[in-house]
Amino acid sequence: MSEPIVGAAQDEIPERRPSPPPMPPLDGPAVAAEGPDSPEEAARKQRRRGSRGGRGRARGPASELGDGERPTGPGPVDARTDDLPDPPGEGRTGTAVGARAIVKVNEAKSRPRIGDVRPAPKIGDTRPPADSSSGGAGGRRAGSSTAEAGDDASGDGKKRRRRGGRGRSKKPGVSGAEAAVTSAGSYALDDEAPIELDEDTLERRRGRERKGRPVGRYLMAVHVRPGATQIAVLEGRALIEHYVSRPQDSDTQIDGNIYIGRVQNVLPGMEAAFIDIGTPKNAVLYRGDIRYDPDDVEQGSVAGRSSKGKAKSDARIEQLLRTGQTVLCQVTKNPIGTKGARLTQEVSLPGRFCVLIPNSDTYGISKRLSDDERKRLRKLLDEVKPPQHGIIVRTAAEGATTDELRRDVLRLVRQWDAIEALAQRSKTPALLYAEPDMAVRVIREEFNREYRSVVIDDPALYEEVRDYVGSISPELADRVELYDAEAEGLPIFEKHHVHEQLHKALDRKVWLASGGSLIIERTEALTVIDVNTGKNVGSVNLEETVYRNNLEAAEEIARQLRLRDIGGIIVIDFIDMEIHKNRDDVIRTFRAALARDKTRTQVFDISELGLVEMTRKRVSEGLVESLSELCPACAGRGLVFDESLL
Repeated sequence: MSEPIVGAAQDEIPERRPSPPPMPPLDGPAVAAEGPDSPEEAARKQRRRGSRGGRGRARGPASELGDGERPTGPGPVDARTDDLPDPPGEGRTGTAVGARAIVKVNEAKSRPRIGDVRPAPKIGDTRPPADSSSGGAGGRRAGSSTAEAGDDASGDGKKRRRRGGRGRSKKPGVSGAEAAVTSAGSYALDDEAPIELDEDTLERRRGRERKGRPVGRYLMAVHVRPGATQIAVLEGRALIEHYVSRPQDSDTQIDGNIYIGRVQNVLPGMEAAFIDIGTPKNAVLYRGDIRYDPDDVEQGSVAGRSSKGKAKSDARIEQLLRTGQTVLCQVTKNPIGTKGARLTQEVSLPGRFCVLIPNSDTYGISKRLSDDERKRLRKLLDEVKPPQHGIIVRTAAEGATTDELRRDVLRLVRQWDAIEALAQRSKTPALLYAEPDMAVRVIREEFNREYRSVVIDDPALYEEVRDYVGSISPELADRVELYDAEAEGLPIFEKHHVHEQLHKALDRKVWLASGGSLIIERTEALTVIDVNTGKNVGSVNLEETVYRNNLEAAEEIARQLRLRDIGGIIVIDFIDMEIHKNRDDVIRTFRAALARDKTRTQVFDISELGLVEMTRKRVSEGLVESLSELCPACAGRGLVFDESLL
């Protein structure tokens, strides 16, 4: 029997031709016409005239077709390998033809389309190929291996594997901890087999579906262009968050990185120290962010017990740090403007379900979880908490099993051990741990069952993200989709109207649906937001018009704060309302809208002047700063002076 020709080109696959007429024998008289065939023989011949490997072909003697009855037509085309031609013995499909048919079907479906969750073609992908036995995104698909095609064509494994879900093997390589600490932008994958979850758990985590498609409030669109990667998060059709990552931002987008640095100078009057971590600007470490053992503090007039009764915990910064000292620290805030990065010695390693606090007794569970879920997770923590480290359970741990929590904790512990080992042999200053790429980091923090899909227009990044999601949340891996802009005829951001909403987010004036407007002004000290009725004239009375306008403004302000990533002190000037109940309703609506924002906020009540004071944690520069540069004419002031009068 000939071997299957797996790599045959499409033009080499034989086309369907009519059967040649029977040849008369070379010797002897012509064969006389035979009598009518038996019903079994007629049915067998009828099946032989069917389609080669089509789904409409009768399978076996148990066919529902009557004697001599002809099939109505071929069934629908399906690229699944379990519907490809059967082994020789049925119909007219030989081994080589069957293998060629496998290649033909796969190649016909190879063009990526929107909603496609298959592995993308490796265009420009320079990563080492995965092992041929791998079935993941980096593995070889059906038709690329003789053994694999044979297994799929046989009648043993008819169950189709879920796309991107369980059973997807991972790429071989270094251990998770080594990959995380030796390569900037890498992420750790477990080297163990995936955890098998029961169907009820998988169904609960997948969330709701409608007509076979996931139903979720959010959608994430990832656009890769030369020199930049942009991520847009949409709630419905409204843009609520935007992230941008560029290679030149490697020195400024360092939030979460762990360094071993050297103390440059200590400023007792500022209760701070400047640390050299290898970035262009020295980072700052404040007294409250220093971690130390009170027993190690030198005794003196201030340290330890003194005549004023101060404890060792009140030690001054000059007693804790000295110039030239080596410290291990983590970045908590990116450098902004002329300010350097902010550091802390309270190091934390985030995972999918937990956050590891090394060498600490911290023990906590996210307050966003329900009381019943917190009680359940508290019992599980007693089993998985490492003896020398602290653990904080994240919101994503809702419904997590003991095995999932244990694996997440063990991976973080191995990661921390590798960081400590690297710190012992590294020269100061040095980078010990770098957060993953922007796309992987955002997906780790944001992606859950509330997202109906993550759409990526770059094949290489698509495979990387799907590998990552498949390792941490296999039940959501089929929601990672590849977007083919050429096939769709429209770029991904144009399809979802992202650019249009970005241009509006850069304006100082925001229009409300009712005709009102917001004026957003940013200064060095704070951000001011003014609410106006604008074209909204109402229909009942002034109080009702103002009340409705303020309610609409409260929702839009919360969205603009997230979209523009505005941090620091924020003052909002709502339109004055006479009725106190209306004031309470507006502030309640505003706080409820901010509850969807994962960045920490604090909102105070409306003052007598109708002002609302609030703070929002600032981690990095805002949207306007990340997408703009200072004007060379006015240096960002917005004014050009008349030089003739000066």
